[in-house]
Amino acid sequence: MAPPRKNTLPKPLPDSFILQDTEKKKWRLGRIIGQGGFGLIYLASLDVDRPVAADTAFVIKVEYQENGPLFSELKFYQRAAKPESIQKWKRKRKLDFLGIPTYWGSGLAEHNDLRYRFMAMDRLGSDLQKVCDSSGGRLKKATVLQLGQRLLDVLEYIHENEYVHADIKAANLMLGYSNREQVYLADYGLSYRYCPDGVHKEYRENPKKGHNGTIEYTSIDAHKGLAPSRRGDLQILGFCLLHWLCGSLPWDRFLKNPTQVQEAKVRLMDNLPDSVQQWSVSGASTDEVASYFLYVKTLDYQDKPNYQHLKDLLGSVVKGRLDFSMPQGPAGPSATKNPKSMEKKAARARGPPSAKPLPAEQDDEEHEEVKSKPVPAPYIRRPPITKPQSQPKDDVLPAVRRSLRPRSAHRYKEVDSEDEEEEEEEEDDVRPKPIPACYLRGPPIGPGAQPKQVNL
Repeated sequence: MAPPRKNTLPKPLPDSFILQDTEKKKWRLGRIIGQGGFGLIYLASLDVDRPVAADTAFVIKVEYQENGPLFSELKFYQRAAKPESIQKWKRKRKLDFLGIPTYWGSGLAEHNDLRYRFMAMDRLGSDLQKVCDSSGGRLKKATVLQLGQRLLDVLEYIHENEYVHADIKAANLMLGYSNREQVYLADYGLSYRYCPDGVHKEYRENPKKGHNGTIEYTSIDAHKGLAPSRRGDLQILGFCLLHWLCGSLPWDRFLKNPTQVQEAKVRLMDNLPDSVQQWSVSGASTDEVASYFLYVKTLDYQDKPNYQHLKDLLGSVVKGRLDFSMPQGPAGPSATKNPKSMEKKAARARGPPSAKPLPAEQDDEEHEEVKSKPVPAPYIRRPPITKPQSQPKDDVLPAVRRSLRPRSAHRYKEVDSEDEEEEEEEEDDVRPKPIPACYLRGPPIGPGAQPKQVNL
């Protein structure tokens, strides 16, 4: 029999098939409850003498042995996420919960000359994508910020254990089977060991590997073909938070063109905080997400993030139960802006990576007041002059007018605003320029003065 093609769903195993993992534990398969990527997900039980109950606490993911994603996921759990390691971390950080599914075992199996790889895991509930779809494509702001904080706990753990996730998205976030308050970051098929044995991967762009990951959320580094990093994980999470909060992203209409998506993400990061703040929706500002992005922008490729600072930027006072009910107000960007608030939050976000959030905002407010006071007129006007001044050259005025124009809030049109400005400059150069007045009139003549005689 010809070997199965890679990256295809496996042929289902028989009902009640018995698997044995590497630690000699036996598992009985129940019905298929889902599929993802290139694998099937079965209900499973350690009680092999009776059919698998509908409320079993375990599932088993099955793929062909030749496929890569499940192998990568297994390596992550075996190296970085053993149950005892997670428990030790939780005690050290005083965490009641850490959203990484529990790994219970793995192994190989064979049926009808086909070889399978399998992994036993905790059974989880619905994914967050279904929750978003049922709530109009958005989540309430408090819920988004809480999810961000919890995911930062997960990312800090896996980053400290030499791995990055590289594919954070709502479809890979699972609610607990019996407790919807517990949210797990699942599916480590694209996880990457960015720092093997403590040595960070070098910064090396590779266009052949460009645009890896889920196009809506993948990092700018991934668009360039860089190996995944901690900075990339944080940027991916930021794009997710913005999407969950607003119901859309500025590059949604470009998703079939990865290069345009990359350019739109670069524009968003280059024009912070306005580029994020102008994407606010009714009743939910994006100030915290903009501050989050401003901090992520300060990170170099190999930098270690300050996770507590990021959690504080997302709102240290956000507590309570997760509310997945439909948010009020329409989705989509809003023109409402609060520059003063954003300026203060931006200053906090740009703080040094190792610094904690500023202890008080009083100094910021005083600094704000000093900056906002107008300069007294005596210091901007010259003393009265008796000699007439020549008129400014007209060819300078178009450039001055252009520099005073407010920046457009619509930063994501298909025509780049910089191109439009270049076209305007070219038009100004082509227009005939009036002759400056100083070349048409001589100096002013006093009432008693007589014109000089010119000898021809």
